[in-house]
Amino acid sequence: MIDWNEFDFETAAVRAGQVRTAEGEHSEALFLTSSFVFNSAAQAAARFSHKEEGNVYSRFTNPTVRNFEQRLAALEGGECGIATASGMAAVLTTCLGLLKAGDHIVASKSIFGTTVNLFSVIMAKFGIDTTFVTLTDVAEWEAAIRPNTQFLFLETPSNPLTEIADIRALADLAHKHGKLLIVDNCFCTPALQQPLKFGADIVIHSATKYLDGQGRCLGGAIIGTEELLMKNIYPIVRSAGPSMSAFNAWIFLKGLETLQLRMHAHSQNALVLAQWLAQQEQIERVYYPGLPSHPQHELAKTQQQNFGGILAFDVKGGQAAAWQLIDSTKIISITANLGDTKTTITHPTTTTHGRLTDEQRQAANISDGLVRISVGLESVADIQQDLARGLN
Repeated sequence: MIDWNEFDFETAAVRAGQVRTAEGEHSEALFLTSSFVFNSAAQAAARFSHKEEGNVYSRFTNPTVRNFEQRLAALEGGECGIATASGMAAVLTTCLGLLKAGDHIVASKSIFGTTVNLFSVIMAKFGIDTTFVTLTDVAEWEAAIRPNTQFLFLETPSNPLTEIADIRALADLAHKHGKLLIVDNCFCTPALQQPLKFGADIVIHSATKYLDGQGRCLGGAIIGTEELLMKNIYPIVRSAGPSMSAFNAWIFLKGLETLQLRMHAHSQNALVLAQWLAQQEQIERVYYPGLPSHPQHELAKTQQQNFGGILAFDVKGGQAAAWQLIDSTKIISITANLGDTKTTITHPTTTTHGRLTDEQRQAANISDGLVRISVGLESVADIQQDLARGLN
């Protein structure tokens, strides 16, 4: 078996995990089958009892999905990957695998609104408590840790304000107390950031975003050590069925081939747009790690290879002004999705973070005038012109 750690990122992104069939196909094979045929009853029994490796049922063993899992794990520098039906399925599956009633989570206040809801409402129904803390305050993280805390959970850069967490500091903190650190790497992808190299134990992905890159389908992934994932999390996928489809896995494999190129192009466009927005008098503040004015600009430079394609900004005039800006655009897509080749724009207060309470949004610094943009691969000049229409 090839050790893909010996190859550069770009090579692994194109080739890792592929096992050709007897047909000798060059592109990855797409296995659109729900089940697999056994040579004998004895082989079927051996496969079901894990005495023999091999395909059993596509809910938990599919060659195309396995190809995607292995390739993404190689790009993240992890031993093992588990694919799921969506990014939120990845978070839920991780929780179900690691938590039980009476356990506790410490999570950043600055995470995706649906993840906040999952922790604070759904997990709470099963006797699991969550303490939300300031992403960048390591002392606050430590003060929140309890004996029954199982893991620390964060996104970096955060959604939507692009705050940057010190992954190494939080990994050291978690391990000092015998806890796990879980990092959602959706915004950067392994092309720009590899949290496992800074001490994280598990990396979560919404493959729906940049891993696909063209807004075509849903998927998620969990990356970590083989022992941790196969012992605790794989059984949840096998029994509960939050599975990725083979077709979606094939799409994500195609997305990974261009991931490095796209992420640096997104980053280049986003930096130019952020610099332009910072000069507009109608804009109160721009949030983008690539700007020297960003509080964690220097930290981002040490743990990211580039600054990513997501930026946010506060429009003077609150929600009315933000909505006017959004509604005045002609080419930018008004949608809550991100990570697409097409630039997208959204109003977090009333969409992605709309189910949070006013207190939760205030704690996360989500203002009524905040606008988030996922900068695509169009001409930056055209994006600027589209936004200038609403600003004027």
